Amino acid sequence: MNKIANRAVMCEVLKEAAGRDRDVVVLCSDSRGSGSMTSFAETFPAQFVEVGIAEQDLVGIAAGLASCGKRAFAVSPASFLSTRSYEQCKVDCAYSGTNVKLVGISGGVSYGALGMTHHSAQDIAAMSAIPGMRVYLPSDRHQTRKLFEALAQDGQTAYIRLGRNPVEDVYEEGNIPFEMDRATVLREGTDVLLVACGEMVKPAKDAAERLGQEGISAGVLDMYCVKPLDARGLLEAAKGKRLVVAVEEHAPFGGLGSRVAQVIAANDPMRVVNLSLPDAPVVTGTSEEVFRYYGLDAEGIAKTVKQTLRG
Repeated sequence: MNKIANRAVMCEVLKEAAGRDRDVVVLCSDSRGSGSMTSFAETFPAQFVEVGIAEQDLVGIAAGLASCGKRAFAVSPASFLSTRSYEQCKVDCAYSGTNVKLVGISGGVSYGALGMTHHSAQDIAAMSAIPGMRVYLPSDRHQTRKLFEALAQDGQTAYIRLGRNPVEDVYEEGNIPFEMDRATVLREGTDVLLVACGEMVKPAKDAAERLGQEGISAGVLDMYCVKPLDARGLLEAAKGKRLVVAVEEHAPFGGLGSRVAQVIAANDPMRVVNLSLPDAPVVTGTSEEVFRYYGLDAEGIAKTVKQTLRG
């Protein structure tokens, strides 16, 4: 069982990058602990800025540093980063073309019992709606490493959502297929395609294995790049399927499911089902408890596929 959270992997990658390049800087909004960035701050104090609980300032300062040639990573809880500082994300980062990576930590429902004020179930929709903003949700620690290694080298703004707790590995160390802005085919299938991102990829993969045992051939596509969505990869994977199911830790509007349905409807119409959190305050509990409650675990995903195919 993996005990390394994706946010801890991010810290290690950024420490490696900061050691090579003094222009790599990290900014936090009183979130170095929850973002696993304490080690970075201690190792590179001259490349770390603690802004305090002021998310608008966080993004604005990061954009200012980026305009001076710095490679800025602004790390803050996703629920606050994607709402309180939305104008700064839109104007100072995306519209201004600054090299700021906006890292939303403790994303989705991973703050658990703290409830709707701390859940980020609308961030994919909000950030995807901004022209020039890329949106990424890595599925495990291995993909997180590959993604941040790539992001540390490019010069464009992006929003990355990371969960709070360690998640089970999707990929094996030493065997991590990764191409920037291209979805990864985890499993081939002939009947159904499951498209997932972030922490929903492992349950989707497990659900496909369950379905296979019952005679339903399910493919799995890891769409970590929600924007730009890999439309070509999606259409190739969906070809010939009876059903496409999008699975996301997000509200039902404007997220992965909406983007998948839009591409499928415009190119190769077939039935698309979106498995998501509800359009309502989410029940409180651990991530696993919430996923189980809304049918976003392997059992629930498999059940939805079987019911839809029968209907």
